[in-house]
Amino acid sequence: MNDQFDSLTEQYDTKKQDYYHNPRTEMVQFIPKHAKRVLDIGCSTGGFGAKVKEQFKDIQIWGIEPYKTAADEASKVLDKVLYTTFEADMPELSNEKFDVIIFNDVLEHLIEPGMVLGYCHQYLNNNGVVVASIPNILYFPVFVKQILIREDWKYDKEGILDNTHLRFFTKKSIVRLFNDNGYAINSIQGINKHTSLYYSIFNALTLNKIKEWRYQQYAVVATSKKD
Repeated sequence: MNDQFDSLTEQYDTKKQDYYHNPRTEMVQFIPKHAKRVLDIGCSTGGFGAKVKEQFKDIQIWGIEPYKTAADEASKVLDKVLYTTFEADMPELSNEKFDVIIFNDVLEHLIEPGMVLGYCHQYLNNNGVVVASIPNILYFPVFVKQILIREDWKYDKEGILDNTHLRFFTKKSIVRLFNDNGYAINSIQGINKHTSLYYSIFNALTLNKIKEWRYQQYAVVATSKKD
């Protein structure tokens, strides 16, 4: 492996353990009620899948996770876990179809997130959806304090400026990402809303111009475009 890959791997190894244990309960609501088979890409320790299983009867959840310690834990709570990365040609997924493919804060860690979204088409059922949570680089506490005021771009071990993020998104660029890679967006919704007096004042002074800056992430539900 090259030095850059080894360096990135080391950064994942130094993250706090709770980084891999966030169940992302706020994303469960975006799983369609009819879903029977889910593929959770970057499933971490399986916390999200376990929460989905609590609310959906007879649902089968597969996970893909490239970090071995997390993959081993996920295998205890999910139906099947592949310790690997998600690629265009995966024999392990041959002839498999899913109602939902989910990316919970994963696409921003990829070199080519659009290419990976393209891979998903072949694994979706006819009415299948991709569900994704994607961080918002315009998130008020980060964009104003870190970038506008301090005029800096300082990486951290987690959050919007996570040192393992390779891509950064706004709401507009998220929509473009999906549209450019063969998807129609069913919904895009801000989640994990920031509330503070400073934000309220700033937003009022700009006549609600920065209304999208209150959200830490966007939740996207998208389907493959029909020919």
